[in-house]
Amino acid sequence: MPSRSPASAARTCLPLLALLWLGIATFPTSLSAQQEAVVVYLVRHAERAEDGTSDPPISEAGTERARLLGGLLRDAGVTHVHTTDLKRTRQTGAPLAERLGLDFQVYDPKDLPALAARLRATPGRHLVLGHSNTLVPTVEALGGAGGTPVADDEFDRLYVLVITPQGTVTTTLLRYGAPSPP
Repeated sequence: MPSRSPASAARTCLPLLALLWLGIATFPTSLSAQQEAVVVYLVRHAERAEDGTSDPPISEAGTERARLLGGLLRDAGVTHVHTTDLKRTRQTGAPLAERLGLDFQVYDPKDLPALAARLRATPGRHLVLGHSNTLVPTVEALGGAGGTPVADDEFDRLYVLVITPQGTVTTTLLRYGAPSPP
């Protein structure tokens, strides 16, 4: 076998090393982008103030719950905030949205399959603010386990859904703030 000089060997290996480096440098980025899970945090709007209208604001207790939610999720990496077009959902999400500089993305609560499709198709971490009659159906539209219906006086549920790129959904139910009646 003929011997090669060290300089000749280096010239032959440099293109291979460059290709190897390029492959290593780009592989983790492209793989992680394809394999990023979508995380969805779902809550009902905070306690409402009864003002005789069909679109009441949140109450003082609701304002406190909204602040608590904003603090709880401030470091969760939320990239999108989805809300219905009602005062109580917007006011519940306002502390977090303002803190993170995010705009609300309004969804139609009568078309939860469309919301679920949009959430699944949009990488990132989403906060979804809904209502007693939309919370469980939204979880289920995403493929999660919604559990029992939400009572009219229940405001402390916080669902965390993790949707893998393969479509597997993990549902975690947490409680936050002042407990709702049993």
